[in-house]
Amino acid sequence: MAAAARPLMVINVVGLTPEMIGSRTPNLQRLANSGFQRPLQTVLPAVTCSVQATLLTGLLPAQHGIVGNGWYFRELAEVGFWKQSNHLIQGEKLYQTAARRDSAHRTAKMFWWYNMYADTTWSVTPRPSYPADGRKIPDLYSEPAVLRDELQEQLGRFPLFNFWGPTADIRSTAWIADASCQLFRRERPSLMLVYLPHLDYNLQRVGPEGAGIDEDIRLVDAEAGKLIDVAQECDAEVVVLSEYGITQVNQPIHINRILRQAGYLQVRRELLGWETLDCGASRAFAVSDHQVAHIYVKRRQDIGAVQRLLEGVAGIERVLDADGLRQNGLQHERSGELVCVSARNAWFTYYFWNDDRLAPDYARTVDIHRKPGYDPAELLVNPELKFPKLRVAVRLLRKLLGFRYYMDVIGLRAEVVRGSHGRLPDAGREATDGPVFLCSSRAIERDRVQALDVRDLLLQLQFG
Repeated sequence: MAAAARPLMVINVVGLTPEMIGSRTPNLQRLANSGFQRPLQTVLPAVTCSVQATLLTGLLPAQHGIVGNGWYFRELAEVGFWKQSNHLIQGEKLYQTAARRDSAHRTAKMFWWYNMYADTTWSVTPRPSYPADGRKIPDLYSEPAVLRDELQEQLGRFPLFNFWGPTADIRSTAWIADASCQLFRRERPSLMLVYLPHLDYNLQRVGPEGAGIDEDIRLVDAEAGKLIDVAQECDAEVVVLSEYGITQVNQPIHINRILRQAGYLQVRRELLGWETLDCGASRAFAVSDHQVAHIYVKRRQDIGAVQRLLEGVAGIERVLDADGLRQNGLQHERSGELVCVSARNAWFTYYFWNDDRLAPDYARTVDIHRKPGYDPAELLVNPELKFPKLRVAVRLLRKLLGFRYYMDVIGLRAEVVRGSHGRLPDAGREATDGPVFLCSSRAIERDRVQALDVRDLLLQLQFG
C-alpha cells in the first residue's frame, strides 16, 4: 500500500531573491533557519507561465510547451497572452503524479497560472466578467464553483484592480493569503499551491534600486508569515520559492518598430484611425515578453537576414536560432523561429506604431489580453496626464452610471519602467538576479536546486 502524503504548502513569492532574506523578512528567515535556503536555478524564459509550468512538470519549455506568458497561435494568426486553460501545459503535473501515488491526495491551487480545468480538488483564479457594454467586472473562477461565493462572502470581493494595473498593491496579495489560510484550515488539502504577487509590482515600476522596496519586502513577508503559521499549525511542511529576480533597467527596445522599418512587419489601418498589428500578413514580427522576444518569421529564407538585423541592435545580447533554441530548451512549435534575449539593463516593448497618434485604442489602457505582447507600463499612470485622478474619477463615474467608459490612463513612454526579468542571471549574480528556494525540512537539502528538480523534490518531501 502506498504511503499517505505528508501535507505540504508551496508559497510562490514572485520576485523574491536570496539577498532579500534577512532582517526585512523575519518570517522567511525563520523558515530558512529551521530548514534550508538555496538560490534556485531558473529556466529561459524566466517569466511566470514558463517557470510555473517547469516547477509543476519538471520539464523544459521545449517539452511542456509554455514558451512564455503568451505566444503566436499560428492557426489563428493571433497573439494570445495570459490564457487560463490548464490543457495548454503538456506533460504530467505534480498533483497528477501525487494522485497516482495516493488516491486520497487532494490539491488546492490558489492563483497559480493555468488554473482552469486543472486536475485539482480546489482552485481559485482571477476571471473578470466582460458585459457587452464594455465594462470589466471583478470576478473569480473557482472549482468547486461555490468556493468563489463562499470566499467572497467572508473576505469581500476579490480586489482585481489591486491585482494588476496602476493600483496594484498589497491588498490583492493579502486577500489571496487570507483565502488560502481559510481553505487550508477548513479542508486540510494534501498540497496547497499559493501565489503571492506583491513584489512584482514596484520591482517593475521602480526597479530593485527604487524607493520603497524595503517596505514591499516587509509587507509580503507578513503575508507569507500568515501562511507559514497556518501550515505549521496543521503539521504541514512548507516550501517558499520564486520564479525569477528582477533587474534594474533603463533601455526599452522597440523591436517591432525595427522590424517594421526593415519592411518585415505589416500593420492594418483601422477605420477609426489607429493601427493594429497584422501578424498573418507580416514576414516577421516579435512577441515581446519582458527581456525575451519570440520572433516569428513567415519565410524560411528570411530567417538569416532577420537574425543579422537583430544581432546588430543595441541592447540585444543574444539571438537564438534553431541550434540556440535546442541548447536552451526552447525548441517547441509554439516558439518563434528566432528568440531574442536582451542585455541585463534592457527589455522589449511590444510597440509597433511609429506615431503615437496612430497607437491602437488598447495601448493607453490596461488590456492584458488584446495587446500582442507584455506591457509593464500598465503598472503606472501616464505621467504626462495633468489631472490623472480627475480623469480616473470621471471614467469611474461613467462606469457607475452604467455607461461605456474608456480608461485611457496608461502612457506610451516605456522609459518609465525601471525593472524587468526574463533572461537568466549572469554568473555570480544569482543572489541578486535569480530566484530562491526555502524549505522547512532538511530532508531534501542539497547544494544546488534547479527549477527542473523542484517537482521531484516536492514529491520526495510528501512521500519520502
